[in-house]
Amino acid sequence: MQRGTFQLMKSVNKSIILNKIRTAEPISRAQIAKDTKLTPPTVSNIVKELIDQGLVVESDSGQSMGGRKPTMLHINRTAFYIVGVDAGPDNIVSIVTDLSGTIIKRNEKKLPTRLTNDTFLTYLKNSIHTIIAETPLNRSEILGIGIGMHGVVDVDNGTSLFAPNLGLTNVPIKEALEEEFDVLIKVENDARAMALGEAWFGGHGDIDSMVAVNIGRGVGAGIVVGGKLYHGSQDIAGEIGHMTIDMHGKVCTCGNQGCLQTFATGSAIADRAQERLLESGVSEAMRLTGESVYALAKAGNTIYEEVLIETGVYIGVGLTNLIHLVNPKKIVLGGGVMNSAQYILPSIKQTIAQRALTPDAKQTEVVVTTLGEDATLLGAVSLLLVELFERK
Repeated sequence: MQRGTFQLMKSVNKSIILNKIRTAEPISRAQIAKDTKLTPPTVSNIVKELIDQGLVVESDSGQSMGGRKPTMLHINRTAFYIVGVDAGPDNIVSIVTDLSGTIIKRNEKKLPTRLTNDTFLTYLKNSIHTIIAETPLNRSEILGIGIGMHGVVDVDNGTSLFAPNLGLTNVPIKEALEEEFDVLIKVENDARAMALGEAWFGGHGDIDSMVAVNIGRGVGAGIVVGGKLYHGSQDIAGEIGHMTIDMHGKVCTCGNQGCLQTFATGSAIADRAQERLLESGVSEAMRLTGESVYALAKAGNTIYEEVLIETGVYIGVGLTNLIHLVNPKKIVLGGGVMNSAQYILPSIKQTIAQRALTPDAKQTEVVVTTLGEDATLLGAVSLLLVELFERK
């Protein structure tokens, strides 16, 4: 769908009615009018437009109250499709979904170790072209493209300001993709995209405040308040990976010392395990990764179990600081490090219980995502769903 066409579809009342249908379907026109306080003629006129545009369909499944069965309304989930992309730092993963978030197609491309802005954008464009070509869709059926990008993102301009693990700055993602595909492009930090994906698809119910934390090669968080992402004044809200845990700790990729990221990532876990092996007298320690540390812990090696439990303490300290600052109802954890949740999660919860300020704060719900690796991808899709279904 061309960018201008998308904007023509939008109006406040349309978004109100669309979202009511989405959250309450099947629903009648009369019930929409009652719930939204819009007049019945307004509802009828807008519903007709939505049906003409293919976004809404009718059925005769309503419950009769003694007269004719009411005509019920549903979202036409296959009216349009969305491309969602999780961009970097190792791979570009792309999906195509319908309006319900059901994944139709997926592909993944490995990124080279050395990139320039231009080569990164070329890989990104090629990945999107590939998945569109593999999916039997007309271009007019694509509502838009959402990008979850690691690092600091200028959301308004869709620019990646700083992608530390790729070594890139000032990548004009939105501009480049709009020129290439002529559809609506939304770009967001990957952890914030993950948080939005959790809010839309994670099964957390109608929750007023939630934080999602992505812990893998880096550490980032997304804050959702009242169903909306919180960005802060310079788009760096949620960068908890660069919260200082030890002022005299190791130097982080950001240049500061002792950031949470230097304790909690997969590589940090592997480095600490390597140090423990050397301290225990193993002169030629095997080359470890976060994954191998977990595998060795599961095999019963106490050194690796201790390293993972200790990692949970560090993360728990960071999350306690986050609780004191944001006070969310729920914290959702994702990313590759949380594959070791059987060791890390109890340690996180115990640390929060010991350090949080009040009894209620000590009981803050902390869970591991059920969306797995799809959380950021579905969050990228959600960036377009927000544009369609929610008021601005």
